[in-house]
Amino acid sequence: MPVSPHTVSDVMSHTPVAVGSHASYRQVVELMSESKVSALPVLAGEGRVVGVVSEADLLPKEAFREGGPPATAQLDEAFKAAAVLVEDLMSSPAVTVHPDALIAEAARIMARKHVKRLPVVNSEGLLEGVVSRGDLLKVFLRPDEDLLAEIRSEVLEPISPPSALDATVEEGVVTLRGSLADRSMVPILANAVRAAEGVVDVRMDLG
Repeated sequence: MPVSPHTVSDVMSHTPVAVGSHASYRQVVELMSESKVSALPVLAGEGRVVGVVSEADLLPKEAFREGGPPATAQLDEAFKAAAVLVEDLMSSPAVTVHPDALIAEAARIMARKHVKRLPVVNSEGLLEGVVSRGDLLKVFLRPDEDLLAEIRSEVLEPISPPSALDATVEEGVVTLRGSLADRSMVPILANAVRAAEGVVDVRMDLG
């Protein structure tokens, strides 16, 4: 049975594009355009991530190009509108994740921090990769037959006689059928199935 992707390392880009803290505004725009990304990790020293520079960090220069930022502009926006180096443009400290973090954990960080990409760093803060929203969603591309095999072997077989419960999977939606003597096990069973990477939803048809 194919191994289910569980950690950030399983889905991240292992060849990330990054920029140095002393790079210029123009260099960042060019690198983003060439790499077709909306944000870049900012590195210092031997590859330690010190920040992230994104399109949002670059936009104030264009937004306030005519006449400079108005009095109502945020101080941070005014500062970035005048900046010419990455170290003055970047958001710091960077929101990062470790390669052994669960995919669900990375998704929660992105949602909580409102970011689209996360630099992946080791215990010393050195860049190892980048994971994007699209990377995290790859788990939902798992074939239905792979999901079914995992659910049967990892969830159903350990808790029930082989003939008592079975499952079908269609487009990532798992339907459990059969009989379960202990009804208190239903929510536990549903959560166990939902924990399989790639499950879109869980439906019950239990007698």
